[in-house]
Amino acid sequence: MKFLGIDLGWSFGASGLCCLDWQAGRLELVDLRREDDTAAILAWVDACVAPDESGVIAVDAPTLIPNATGMRLCDRLTHKHFGRYHAGSYPANLGLPFAARTVAFGLSLEAKGFHHAPTIAPQQSGRHQIEVFPHPAIVHLFGLERILKYKKGKLADRRVELARLQQYLCDRLPAFEPALDINQSKPLPNEIPLKGTALKALEDQLDSLICAYVAAHWWYWGLERNIALGNLTEGYIIVPNLVTAS
Repeated sequence: MKFLGIDLGWSFGASGLCCLDWQAGRLELVDLRREDDTAAILAWVDACVAPDESGVIAVDAPTLIPNATGMRLCDRLTHKHFGRYHAGSYPANLGLPFAARTVAFGLSLEAKGFHHAPTIAPQQSGRHQIEVFPHPAIVHLFGLERILKYKKGKLADRRVELARLQQYLCDRLPAFEPALDINQSKPLPNEIPLKGTALKALEDQLDSLICAYVAAHWWYWGLERNIALGNLTEGYIIVPNLVTAS
């Protein structure tokens, strides 16, 4: 079973990509990278998960947008449940510039047999895709009182917050169920980058790693230890439940 995380560039720019493999009751990091265009991302998906293999792809982007204007149900629900953590999602509708790309990307995954899975039977084979949002996932997984603010603000402050995220991933995930020990493969830098472009590259990769882990957590536990905000008709976001924090 493979689990892919895609931190999709909504309108342009590079996307973070992560592939995890389920082996002997544990997750193993197979690949962590960035790609610039949609064709390269889809080729990477094919390379990671063969047509006859099972996998779950978690995408940080609105791939289901039924509403022409306003805000999707799942976006409203992130603000309702996670607004106090500063983790409400950006509203999506078909009138926004990114919508054509993100919806088309979801349809491309559908064409490869990865069907949307706002519900799932735990630990069963199949090809699925889900929408995820790293901020509430990080809050719940690591029991935080607010989001880690590594995306906006002064460069020095972002470096501190990104270092915190990297430390959580290295220290906490090995003890979770399912377990993921990224320390063995050593894919992450010893020092957080000083320059903005390199910091953004690391940010994209860590976000994709979170996405891939949420995909694995959804497959492993289903609704027992995850929350599905929304539904297939109105759009949905999968968030790990607080019970997983340690």
